[in-house]
Amino acid sequence: MNPVLAAATLTPRQQLQMAYELAFHPSRLNAVWNDWERGAIPDLAVLRSILTWALTLHQRLPEAPAASGRALRRLAHYQATSRIYRMPTMLGRFRERLGGAEPIPAEVPAWMVRDIGLPLFSRVATPASYHFGLKGINVI
Repeated sequence: MNPVLAAATLTPRQQLQMAYELAFHPSRLNAVWNDWERGAIPDLAVLRSILTWALTLHQRLPEAPAASGRALRRLAHYQATSRIYRMPTMLGRFRERLGGAEPIPAEVPAWMVRDIGLPLFSRVATPASYHFGLKGINVI
């Protein structure tokens, strides 16, 4: 069972971290989907809300200057790399199965744009000085 979802309440920060992981980390989404199919997730309303946030993270980046440039670049990088795995489609289907029908905003709210790191995914750990891409987005 997923220990994070088994907790009675999640703080908003934990919910946002989980939304980032579900939105951009395919193995994390797969694990939560499997937990749901086994009936191991006690609070489906919280999961539905987090899935809505995760799907929102795939929308157009905000134009508001309230988000830092580094966080915007990281989110753009996450969005681009997750397209390979069809993450928005999988999130939408999972959300539909859970009965999520709330509208998704056209733009990521500025408060959701945070410089949140994800767990390593299918790669060997690299030194902290390693940068990915032309703009120097740190993957670690």
